[in-house]
Amino acid sequence: MKLKPFKELLKMGKEKIEQSLAPVRALQAMRQAEVKIAEMEEKIITQESKVMETASTHPVDFDRMIKALDELALMERRKKQFEKIKNEMFPEQVACSGAKKQMTRTV
Repeated sequence: MKLKPFKELLKMGKEKIEQSLAPVRALQAMRQAEVKIAEMEEKIITQESKVMETASTHPVDFDRMIKALDELALMERRKKQFEKIKNEMFPEQVACSGAKKQMTRTV
C-alpha cells in the first residue's frame, strides 16, 4: 500500500473516503450475516436434539413435542429467510462462493 500525499487526501474529502470504504463495509456486513446464519444452525441442531429427547420420554408428552417441533420449524424458516436476504443483498459474493464450491467439488 502506498500512502497518498496529504494534499490529495484533503482534496478527496469525506465523501470520497467513504466511497473507498464501501467494499470493505459490504464484506464486513456479509461476514456478520454468515456468523448469524451459523448461530441459527447451531440453535437448530440443539432444538433437534430437544425434539428427540422429548420423543424418547415415557410417557410421551405430545403437547411438549408439538411445541418443540413448532419451534424447530420456526427456526428453520427464519434461517431460510435470513439466507435469502443475505443472497439478495450480496449477490456478487454469493456467485463467487458458488463458483468456489464448484471448483472444490470438481478437484
